[in-house]
Amino acid sequence: MAPSPTGRMHLGNVYACLAAWLGVRSQGSGGVLRLRIEDIDTPRVVKDAGRWIMDDLAWLGLDWDGEVVYQSQRADAYSQALKLLESQQLIGGQPLVYPCFCSRADIRAASAPNEGDGFIVYPGTCRGLSHRIVDERLARGQRHSLRIAVPDQPDESDAICRFDDLIFGPQSFNLPRQVGDVVVQRSDGLVSYQLAVTVDDLAMGVNQIVRGRDLLRSTAIQMWIRNHLQPQAPRVQYAHLPLIDGVDGRRMSKRFGSPDLGSLRGDGWTAKQVLGVCGWLLGLLDRPRPVSVQELLDGFTWNMLAAEHKDRKLDLSKLNVSGAKPNL
Repeated sequence: MAPSPTGRMHLGNVYACLAAWLGVRSQGSGGVLRLRIEDIDTPRVVKDAGRWIMDDLAWLGLDWDGEVVYQSQRADAYSQALKLLESQQLIGGQPLVYPCFCSRADIRAASAPNEGDGFIVYPGTCRGLSHRIVDERLARGQRHSLRIAVPDQPDESDAICRFDDLIFGPQSFNLPRQVGDVVVQRSDGLVSYQLAVTVDDLAMGVNQIVRGRDLLRSTAIQMWIRNHLQPQAPRVQYAHLPLIDGVDGRRMSKRFGSPDLGSLRGDGWTAKQVLGVCGWLLGLLDRPRPVSVQELLDGFTWNMLAAEHKDRKLDLSKLNVSGAKPNL
């Protein structure tokens, strides 16, 4: 489980954490479930949100194993990983990591429309800059990020990333066409999400990752980074969940004010009612009803989720979870 402490968890977060919990606990005593607080994006971190997350997970009965890992305490590990990437080259001598001086507006203007997951394929504007131009801009102190290069040609042997998803089945991404060169260090000096989670997954020995289907393409670039950090690392199982949209049709998000556990608990929802809604959204129940995590765990398999993986729309005002609808 890897929530971001940018506010109180909403039902979409609980839905993902529940799936991760079920995936590990269904393995019996051999499964280990870790909790990572992804607080690397410090400008967006909300004070006390990490504590709220752990309190909400405990309230729901979603326990974890071992100590909590905080990304904000792992700057040295990220720095070492970045240095390792910077020391490498692609076939042909192209540096694996290079500075990018483009602004977000520059990239949006030069990029083709994305496929609806918010992923913008970088057009490679700064990839071909000469050493002289790069040195001049760096000497002037021009603001820049660092990007990791993917194969230049779509028909190169390592240009295709393939993996089998536990829910969506076989996946294939052409790195230069569908992913592009992504940021590994932001222009403000913070390492990117893509680098941080890859480093953490390797260090923590993570072998099963559960998250939303909007991160399917991110898996391809993380596998590319992973291969350059630890080529012999064991393979990972991925399970990408259908997305949950609010009544406005937008993906559930703290940014859009989706119902969070603070408000739901304040309005009288019980943990079993919340779990019942999330279990229903996962396709484990035929209707939302109060249920415990142990009841959802009985007979759980990933095939149950794979059978129906369309995105869902959630309108809490229309739900009857227990015969007496909680006050919203």
